Amino acid sequence: MKVSVGVLGSGSWGTALAIQLARTGHPVALWGRNAEMAARLRAAGEHSGCHPGVRFPEGLVPTADLEEACTASDAIVVSCPSHAVRTLGEIIRPMLGRDTLIVSTSKGIEQDTHLTMSGILEAVLPEHAARVSVLSGPSFAREVARGLPTAVTAAAAQLSVAERLQHLFNGPTFRVYTSTDLVGVEIGGAVKNVIALAAGVSDGLGFGHNTRAALITRGLAEISRLAIHLGANPKTLYGLSCLGDLVLTCTGDLSRNRTVGLRLGKGERLEEIVASMNEVAEGVRNTASIRGLAHSAGVEMPITEQMYAMLYEGKAPSQAVVDLAARPLRHELD
Repeated sequence: MKVSVGVLGSGSWGTALAIQLARTGHPVALWGRNAEMAARLRAAGEHSGCHPGVRFPEGLVPTADLEEACTASDAIVVSCPSHAVRTLGEIIRPMLGRDTLIVSTSKGIEQDTHLTMSGILEAVLPEHAARVSVLSGPSFAREVARGLPTAVTAAAAQLSVAERLQHLFNGPTFRVYTSTDLVGVEIGGAVKNVIALAAGVSDGLGFGHNTRAALITRGLAEISRLAIHLGANPKTLYGLSCLGDLVLTCTGDLSRNRTVGLRLGKGERLEEIVASMNEVAEGVRNTASIRGLAHSAGVEMPITEQMYAMLYEGKAPSQAVVDLAARPLRHELD
């Protein structure tokens, strides 16, 4: 069944998801705040800045009219940077239909409230709280746009809502599994970006595969401690939205977070790195919010602590590695 969809955010990820939805036959309005950019995308029939050579399927229409993108849509996909989710949610609230499915594809934790992205949307869209869902998993935007085989997780508090999201996105090269563990899916998706920063730092310092494997494994332990403390199902943490996404983001050359860490490890300054990037590396901002959440929950997260010290306190990457290795010895399962 065809479903009208509004994708809010015409960056790399939002555009890739819009292409995927249109490929499966859904009419899609791809919204971006810049009217000139929307006009260029319509004229070109592709987003050459993010996905050069990938033509927009029939039914995908770029627009700068937010109300138009929302009022005519049966589903809204929120694909903006995590720090913009609250404001965008507040703006679109009067534009939504009664039964609109709300899909969060942003990954992060809000700084002051420590809410997940779905938590923010539930708060600012109370009439739609029961239909808030999350799409997450190991999925580089460039590969999704090209139609390369990908598997992700559709999560919602109610299985029927997760299944609605599953059927919306599932296609020949985009397999979607369901989950009702919003906490596990979102904590995994947010914290893996911090671990990817650390993996990039390790690579930038010239350390080997052993070090990266250790960071991924201990990073998974760190994510698990926090997520389980917050009520996640432990099995979720070994699935697509956590372990799968963690491995991809820590090892893939398309990972923005790993790239930031790599450049930090090579001695570049954070301000210069961020200024040179066209898109947001969510792990930079979310290192602070995840550290705050861990402190409030009383959960130990040593890799996150060292990344915070590097990003916000000017700690040298080499010293952070030394301090991680010098921590008191412990049982692996503690």
